[in-house]
Amino acid sequence: MNIHHIPVLLNESAEYLLQAPDGVYFDGTIGFGGHATEFLEHLNEHARLFATEVDADALKYCKEKFRGDSRVSLYNTNFSQIDIVSKIESVKHYDGIFADLGVSSFQLDNPQSGFTYRSESRLDLRLDKSRPLSASDILNGFDETELANIIFQFGEEKNSRKIARKIVEKRAVKEISTTTELSRIIEDVTPKHFLVKSLSRVFQSLRIYVNDELGVLKEFLSKSVELLNPGGNIVILTYHSLEDRIVKDLFKFENLTCVCPPEFPVCICDKVKRLEVLTRKPVTPTENELKLNNRSRSAKLRVAKKI
Repeated sequence: MNIHHIPVLLNESAEYLLQAPDGVYFDGTIGFGGHATEFLEHLNEHARLFATEVDADALKYCKEKFRGDSRVSLYNTNFSQIDIVSKIESVKHYDGIFADLGVSSFQLDNPQSGFTYRSESRLDLRLDKSRPLSASDILNGFDETELANIIFQFGEEKNSRKIARKIVEKRAVKEISTTTELSRIIEDVTPKHFLVKSLSRVFQSLRIYVNDELGVLKEFLSKSVELLNPGGNIVILTYHSLEDRIVKDLFKFENLTCVCPPEFPVCICDKVKRLEVLTRKPVTPTENELKLNNRSRSAKLRVAKKI
């Protein structure tokens, strides 16, 4: 397996996450182990790293990569199941929790993964192949309004209605089953100077919907706050505004001591501050990192500490 994924904001992630060299840590999206390898370099023999990954290829690769390291335990499940993993492993709290929400370069570049519009493959987009609906199922089964809403809400694509209308028109003649077929449909109704962005947005919208990425992220963050040790950090890497907004809003809410309306003379909400936000503005890649890895350009790192 030819792996060429470059971990993003690697040093910054490790610096924020690893507060204790003998601590217990959780990596919710271990992928091909880029960040985890760096984390383990800084941890001693008493530390533990528990990790989840839904992609079968990535998990297989990591099982081989970390086979001789007794500190690492891997689970083929979604990171929203952090509480289940914790119960299985009898872990009450973590000293740090990490998640990199990006799709790996291997998945983006591998035609068999079906994540890219640059080459022809089956239109799937599921990270976890056990999920019931593929992207093809959605394109061929949902009505025009539903398709337009998905493309607009999860892809922030202004041309969503025209694209949805064209999808319905084309599928009436022939089922849409490949990435190339979808790309041509988008190309038919998109000006050339907007095409690349529109292709990225439509594929992104379907991927997010198929994998319920935003719902899963909210569930993971909520559970993570509960499972984090006081003094421990939660470190999240996002790559688009929808994810970043969810992380930012949750951190902001958990940082508040009161959520009463401003007109209330005294606080009656009993809100407890559980997190201290350490990154008022997200950490972004340096110019040097951008030169080495152009795919890091949209990355944002947000960090909060458990009170």
